[in-house]
Amino acid sequence: MRKLRRADELAAEGKTGEEIAAELGVSPATLYNWRRAYGGMDTDAAKELKELREQNARLKRLLAEAELEKDALREVAKGKF
Repeated sequence: MRKLRRADELAAEGKTGEEIAAELGVSPATLYNWRRAYGGMDTDAAKELKELREQNARLKRLLAEAELEKDALREVAKGKF
């Protein structure tokens, strides 16, 4: 978020997207993606979004593990172990 705020400051100074990206040490595409993803958010909303994405990833991993375990138990129950 700090880099995105700095990008906004540089844009207000009249710098181009490529100049801003170079100063921040990122590609113009990365800068574009940041603005698209976080441009209208305040810091709290961005933190919450990050936490929700991390939680979602954890839950997906847990679900995948549970599915594998369920499939293994099915195979054992069928006697194919």
